[in-house]
Amino acid sequence: MRILENEKLMVQIADLGAELTSVLDKESGLDRMHDGDPKVWPRHAPFLFPFVGRVVDGVYRVGEKEYSMDLQHGFARDLVLECVEKSYKKVVHKLVSTESTKEIYPFDFELYITHELEEENPRLLKISWEVKNTGDHTMYYFIGGHPGFSLPETDPKAKEEYYLEFEGKESITYFGVNEQSGFAAPGETKTLPLEQGILKFHPDIYITLIFDEPKFSKVRILRPDKTPYITMECSQFEGFGIWSKEEGNYICLEPWKGRTDDHGFTGKIDEKFGVQILEQGESHLISHSIEFHK
Repeated sequence: MRILENEKLMVQIADLGAELTSVLDKESGLDRMHDGDPKVWPRHAPFLFPFVGRVVDGVYRVGEKEYSMDLQHGFARDLVLECVEKSYKKVVHKLVSTESTKEIYPFDFELYITHELEEENPRLLKISWEVKNTGDHTMYYFIGGHPGFSLPETDPKAKEEYYLEFEGKESITYFGVNEQSGFAAPGETKTLPLEQGILKFHPDIYITLIFDEPKFSKVRILRPDKTPYITMECSQFEGFGIWSKEEGNYICLEPWKGRTDDHGFTGKIDEKFGVQILEQGESHLISHSIEFHK
């Protein structure tokens, strides 16, 4: 477990999946991350790579060749990553492709995950992901975050008194998943009006809200009195997801590049929504930040 710390926060990042497991607010004594209760949801903030969500039938195609990917959200979250840099302000983890990963994902890559506490704002955590194509062929991938933010109340129903704020938006258009397959149903969109960018916590969130576009600049969780609780800056991401479980007192804000397959999808990897492409020797750096308000 790696620790970042300043006068406001103590942050823990596990080597397993480079997962953000705890953010202790020193002033309130509250851990702002979901506790990973296996009876509710056994994770805290898994990192999603090289897929976001699932692939239809657990199989995807690169060119004319098929590969098995039964794992939801890819494999990075379940691997131990090497910690290559550490201090009380910054931790960097590294994942490199191996013969084992290439059996299910046929690309050579290097991946760097950085968690860093902001100097100017001690309540701000910046998270960066850099992907490098170290192979000889075009690389296709998807990447995203899945942090679950714990609420201070013990009653899970209390979250229905919270609000979501989508900065600069007058309405939001989203869709869920097909009830039979569990895959995305983009043909079944819903549009909800917002009051000054704000929406009361919505029961549909229990089945995942999926946003393809337009992208958000900032998404906030607001307390029942509408003061900020969590702010995620996510302007570099086209896709986004919001999810919770009825029995859990947490809300997930998920910045995505790509997402789960559409219901009935039969295309190749380069035809998937939100696919990221790296040519030989190229790299891509993307970041977002999370502010844990007092």
